[in-house]
Order: sequence, then C-alpha cells, then structure tokens
Amino acid sequence: MSKIATITLNPAIDLTVRADHFQTNTVNRGQEMQLDAGGKGVNVASFLADYGHASAVTGFLGRDNAAIFEQLFAQKRIEDAFIRLPGQTRTGIKVIDEAQQQTTDINMPGLQPSASEIEQLHTRIQQLAKTCDWFVLAGHLPPGVPITFYATVIEQLKQQGKNIVLDSSQAALRAGVQVGPTIIKPNIDELQQLVERPLHDELSIEQGARQLLRDTTQLVVVSMGEHGAMFVDQHTTLIAEPLAVNVKSTVGAGDAMVAGLIAGLSEGLPLTECARLATAFSAGTITRIGPHLPAQHILREYAQQVQVRTLQPTFGVVGE
Repeated sequence: MSKIATITLNPAIDLTVRADHFQTNTVNRGQEMQLDAGGKGVNVASFLADYGHASAVTGFLGRDNAAIFEQLFAQKRIEDAFIRLPGQTRTGIKVIDEAQQQTTDINMPGLQPSASEIEQLHTRIQQLAKTCDWFVLAGHLPPGVPITFYATVIEQLKQQGKNIVLDSSQAALRAGVQVGPTIIKPNIDELQQLVERPLHDELSIEQGARQLLRDTTQLVVVSMGEHGAMFVDQHTTLIAEPLAVNVKSTVGAGDAMVAGLIAGLSEGLPLTECARLATAFSAGTITRIGPHLPAQHILREYAQQVQVRTLQPTFGVVGE
C-alpha cells in the first residue's frame, strides 16, 4: 500500500468538554473532558494508521507542548516529520452537547513561523516526496504563511507525479484550487465561496463541484453534513447517504472521510466502494471522541450498509 503524508501547518490540541444541554451566558455542568492531539492532517494520519496504512506527518508544532502529539505518533507508528517552533501549539475548545447533538468550537490562532522555518518545511516536504505517493494538504494557514503556500507545494508535488488532496478554506483553498490538486474536498460553504454563487440543491452542488474539474483535478468530494457526501469525477456523480449511528462528536468527521477516500483509492477500489469506505470512516469516528476509528471489521460492516446512488451529471458546466 502507498505511504501517505499529511501536511498540517496549524495543528491544535483539542480540549473536548461534554456538557449536555449547553447554554451560553450561564453556568454549565460538564460530564467529561478529554485532551487529544488534533489538526486536520494529524487526524487524517491517525485514521489511516488505525486502518493499517503507513503515514507520515509534517507541518509546524510548538516545542513546549509537543509531547501529546509525540505520544500519538509513537503509539500509532506515524512518522514524525514536524518542524518544531518555539512556544506552544494552540488549543481548540470543543463543547459537545450529546443531548442536543450539537458541537460548539472555539479555535485559537496558531504560532507564526519565520521565513526560514517555512523554507525548512518546504525542504522537509521534498524529503517526504522520496517515500510518499499521496499528500494531504489540510487546514487553515497560521499567521505569517503566504496564502500561496499550498499552491506552491501542489505545483512542486505535481511535477513529481504525486497524488494530492487539498482540504482547506478561504484564500488558501482558492489559490490551491487554481493549480489543480488531484482531489479537492470542500464543504458546501467552501464550494459556494469558490464558485461565487449559492448552492441550494443537489443539482446546483453538482454543477459547482464539476466546475472545479479542470487541469489535473480528477475528483471533487463535497461534504454535506447530515445529507451525506457527493463524489464528482469526469464521468460520474455519486451521493453517499450518511449512516444512522450514535453521535458523540462530529469533530474530525470530514478528516475521516478524506482518510477513508485515500485508503480506498490507494487500494485500487472503484469510486462507489471508495465512497462507501469514506462514509464508513466518517461514521466510525463520530461514535467516539478523538481521532480514532473502530476496528476494521466494524468499518467493513459500516461500509456494506452505506447506500450510494447516482445523480445524473450536468456536463455542460465543465470549465466555466
């Protein structure tokens, strides 16, 4: 199986607090609390490791509180290629209300790397390119990093024949899309920003996704929350329906979908089966807190239960 590298410039330690019937502007009683190493690329690598895939991680970590990340990487045998920065990696607070099936996020800004540290990261990515076939570029950019960072990395990796997944937002996502990563994974809000129009139904979402299929971009996956996910390539539009599971936290559900998709593609599965596996990964992680999956046999059972249907594609908008 292919080795997969994830790039996370702005990781976070996730402080998850369960507080049922959470209300603002008052005192809330918590039921449990948990600390996890987090960040989109870290989550993807953790899920892939749970499924048995070799993975590596890089980006920027604060030196002062790196231990929780190092413990995760050692436990799951994930290659640690992070650049250490002075200071502490940011903390993200997640308030989980299981009773109302709601999650509230409070995200802090990240550490700002220097120009030399950014250059060091470019070098580290090139070193990983010697052994990794897939790269996942995930999450927000921290302060001080050019919005073209992902675009630059995508262009360099494309020249080396690598498969690249882009899962970011705002200006960094827009700049990265322009240079044609292999796969783009926006949610509906991010897709609306990219195509600059509202997307109200499945057909409009499909048309918006199809606009991004240009240059070397082969697949667009749109996460649609409770409505599942849409998988759009040059020939097919599939919709994978979500599974009904006991939701503990929706944090990391999109990252699990990316991991499941790459796991399927790297194993040579057809798109329909990749959609099932990606949805199974997502269902598996929302049944627990933290970047962890259930056992493989449970994931396979989930995948068999996923309903995938075909949406008639509207090919006329390609390249608009």
